[in-house]
Amino acid sequence: MRRFVRFETDGKILFGLWEEEGVKVVRPKGDGLWEELHETIPTSRVKLLAPCEPTKVVAVGLNYRDHAQETGHPVPEEPVLFIKPSTSVIGPKEAIKLPDSSERVDYEAELAVVIGKRAYKVEEAEALNYVWGYTCLNDVTARDLQAKDGQWTRSKSFDTFCPLGPWIVEGLEPWDLKIEGLLNGEVRQSSRTSNLVFHVPKLISFVSHIMTLLPGDVIATGTPSGIGPMKRGDRFQVRIEGIGVLENPVE
Repeated sequence: MRRFVRFETDGKILFGLWEEEGVKVVRPKGDGLWEELHETIPTSRVKLLAPCEPTKVVAVGLNYRDHAQETGHPVPEEPVLFIKPSTSVIGPKEAIKLPDSSERVDYEAELAVVIGKRAYKVEEAEALNYVWGYTCLNDVTARDLQAKDGQWTRSKSFDTFCPLGPWIVEGLEPWDLKIEGLLNGEVRQSSRTSNLVFHVPKLISFVSHIMTLLPGDVIATGTPSGIGPMKRGDRFQVRIEGIGVLENPVE
């Protein structure tokens, strides 16, 4: 399975394949195809960025039964959607910044689906053909503002509230992956993607019948139980089987 990264080196932002000997530079050719260039950059010279630049992050609420239960909501009969803006996206090691207007900001570890080609009114049976790959996502949430507003836009949309990375894994099977959220090294969330209420093909099809998904767009599939607050000086990790670890400090 290939691991695509977006990275900065010597003042340039490039795409590449993360390999043992370094990062092999690639160039997009369109339609999900890549040209491999004859250049490999040592990982010591690479700063990983968010692995894609989505025009939108479509997130799914209450998509694990245990999370719906802990928040006092019924399991939804169809996916509950909200949008996180592109300006909320940050990469690995970048700081989550706590806004002054909130007194409780929570972590939410999630599997993220990255779209590989334009998708509109996609049928569920064909949905996986539109996937570029998968990565880790932290759906950071101002929990007090979410409760105050009664809807989720403000609480989910602050700058830095969507850490994403460290890379996009191509060819991963998403059906039964272990997903964990760790606060300062302690496991606070632990589940498997087999516990999703609505799995990846359903989500892609459902979303694409509402809005067009563009290459690089992200669907955040929901978080398991165990959500909780973060404070300044903390670090939070999203760890997903077959992908790796996304870590961000909190400021």
